Formats: sequence, C-alpha cells, structure tokens
Amino acid sequence: MLDLSSLRLEKAGHSEIQAICDLVNLTYRGPIGWTTEVAIIQGNRTNPQEIETALYKPNASFLVMRQQDQVVACIYIAKEDAGAFVGFFSVHPDWQKKGLGKYLLAQAELHARDTLEINKLLMFVISQRTELIAFYQRRGYRLTGQTGICPHYLGKAIVTGLTIDYLEKTI
Repeated sequence: MLDLSSLRLEKAGHSEIQAICDLVNLTYRGPIGWTTEVAIIQGNRTNPQEIETALYKPNASFLVMRQQDQVVACIYIAKEDAGAFVGFFSVHPDWQKKGLGKYLLAQAELHARDTLEINKLLMFVISQRTELIAFYQRRGYRLTGQTGICPHYLGKAIVTGLTIDYLEKTI
C-alpha cells in the first residue's frame, strides 16, 4: 500500500520548471525504470522552455507530488476542444511500482473533472510501448483507433517505424 504521509500533491509553480524537466527526462530517457524509452529514442524528452510554456498555458495545470523539496512525480492536464490532454506523466524510478502513478493519474482525473470541468481525457503513447498502453487500459483508457507518426519533439528515434496511439477516457 502506498504511504502518502510523506508526499504532498500541489500545483507546480515557476520554481519547479527545472525539477519537472529533469524528472521527465529521467523517467523517459534514464537508464532505469519501467517507463524508460532509452532503447528506442535518444535525447532529452523535454526542455525547460517546453515545461514553462505548458505551465503558463491557460486552462492547464501541472500537478506535482513532492517529498520534502524533491519532485517525485508530475502530470500535466490541459483543457482542449473536446476534453483535456494529459502529458508529461512521470514518476521517479525510485517511486515506480509502488502505486504512486495510479494515485497521481486518479488525482489528475479528479482535477480535470472538478476544476477544469472536463469529462474526457486524451493522450498519446508510443505504440511500441505496449506495457504502458496496458497500464492505461487497466485504468479505463481505451484506444481510439487513431494513430500517427511518432513526433520528432519526443527525441531522436533509434528504432525505425515508431508510431503513436491515441487513448481516451470518459470520467
């Protein structure tokens, strides 16, 4: 069971931009953790400018879980036409497989529904990350059937033919 007593869930502020950037890059491009994509994509997943732009986007929220002064997880929710886009979902490798990701995703869903007044969440996942897609499916997300080419801003593909699948969930 996840012990949340040492963690705080908060909206991120300007002072967390670099910590969020570092966390996202660690979880997706670091050498350990079940979310690493280092075997299929090289380079940073994000940069401070992208995080700052997302942080100040109207009708959007960056939520962080923090233990003392360390950001150990984050998720981004941005209101769009038909729902809210979910992205930058990251849990520090030391905190993975403890239930923190499930908890944070559920909190983001509540935030989208109660604060942003959204009832549908949208996201995309690299198609080749079947274990990540399965994680979301176990939480009620469904594949929409929409696919695309893996965006270049996610990093330099070292495996040819990377694609993305879109998922959605009604909350």
